[in-house]
This record gives sequence, structure tokens and C-alpha cells, in this order.
Amino acid sequence: MNKNLKVAIFIPAYNAAKTLPIVIDRIPEEVKKNSAEIFIVDDASVDNTYLIGIGYQAVSKLPNLKVYRNEKNKGYGGNQKFAYRYAIDNGFDVVAMLHGDAQYAPEKISHLLEPFGTDEADMVFGSRMSGDPLGGGMPLHKFLGNKFLTWVANRVLKENLSEYHSGYRVYSVSALKKIPFEKCSDNFHFDTEIIIQFKIKGLRIIERPIPTYYGNERCHVNVVSYGLNVLKSLGQYWLHLRGIKNFDKFLV
Repeated sequence: MNKNLKVAIFIPAYNAAKTLPIVIDRIPEEVKKNSAEIFIVDDASVDNTYLIGIGYQAVSKLPNLKVYRNEKNKGYGGNQKFAYRYAIDNGFDVVAMLHGDAQYAPEKISHLLEPFGTDEADMVFGSRMSGDPLGGGMPLHKFLGNKFLTWVANRVLKENLSEYHSGYRVYSVSALKKIPFEKCSDNFHFDTEIIIQFKIKGLRIIERPIPTYYGNERCHVNVVSYGLNVLKSLGQYWLHLRGIKNFDKFLV
């Protein structure tokens, strides 16, 4: 981890009371120590996620750990908008998103941060599809859906990414300043729309392989509506690119 970079780790959490402490515990000590801030944003959970976060903060005495709570649920994309605006306003150089449900390996965060230390990337995401997603418990219908949506996205965007749907991501804050990410969806397909914005702006995207883990955590994604929304966003980009119809979120 490059100590010259002011790194923030953003942990979005929704009904993650059982897994949140595990996620923070598994962040490598070097990363915990050298991060400018680790901030949890509880998205109006109906369980004790926020209280668990506050309790962990008190017991661990991590000076750089902060806990916030949205009074109303902002949605997965809305929560990211809050976090990235927070990262910009607080002058961080890099912001990493690490989910609070323990689906992504915190131990790999240093691996995802490496390209920023050498200025090789504006965005890095951990790709499950570069490894063995089925071996890690990814349900077959999600594996096939991921493959199909990625195939469509690569052809529409003329890219060659292994997937577009991983939530394990690290962004350069200077890159976030260059795109209107706050115009993206508040829903789960925010992740696809911000990649499209990076593509339009010509920003650099790098993938790093990560292990896949599916446990007993509850998935809050409706896979059918998610897939349709991703296809809709790609269709909007296709229309926008050809000047048939403009969309504000793609006016980068």
C-alpha cells in the first residue's frame, strides 16, 4: 500500500450486523493502519448494523474508523453516491468499496490498491469471473446471467472485461471528479452505469482476479430486474452514442 496516497475505505452496509465485524477484522493490519479513513455507511438497516458499527468503533479504538447512518434507505447506488461525494469533499486520493456482507475478501484489498501506487489505473475492480466463481459457490443462474450480460456489455462498449457486476471496486477520486456519477441510478445497476461513464471519458479500468464466496448472507438483488436494468442502460448508451437520444448521465 502506497503511504503517499490518502486512501479511504468505504463499507456499505445493509442488514449486515452479523458480518460487519468479520469484514473489518479481516482487513489487513497494514491497510487499517495506513488508511486515512475507514467509514461505514449503514443504509437504514432494519437490524442492528449501525449499533454494531458503533460498538466495534468503541471497542477497537481505531482512530480512523467512522460510522454513519442514512435515515432513509438511499439504495445501493445512492449509498455509493453519498460515499464518493464524501471522498471528494474530504480530499481523499483513492476510495475503495468493500461490502459489509463479507462476500468479497478484505484480504485482497492491497492487491486492488497496487495500480494506484504506480498511476496505472483510474478504477480497479476485483473480478470473480477471472477465477473459479462456481467453485466459490456462485449459483449457476447468476454465473450464466453474468456471462450473458458481460457478453452484451463488451459488444456495446467495445471492451473486453471479464465481468461488469463485481461490487469490489477502487476508484481514483480525481477520476470521480470528472464524471457525473450522481446522475447514475440509485439501484444496483449503478455499477454498470459508472463503468459506461468511465468508458466515455476514456478513463483507465483494470481488473484483478479475486476469489468468489457465497455463504448464507441474504442477497438483496432481484436478478431479473437487475439484468433488465443493465440491458436498459446499455441500450441508452447505444442511443446516446449515435446521437439518437441524449441522456444526462452520459453527458460526460
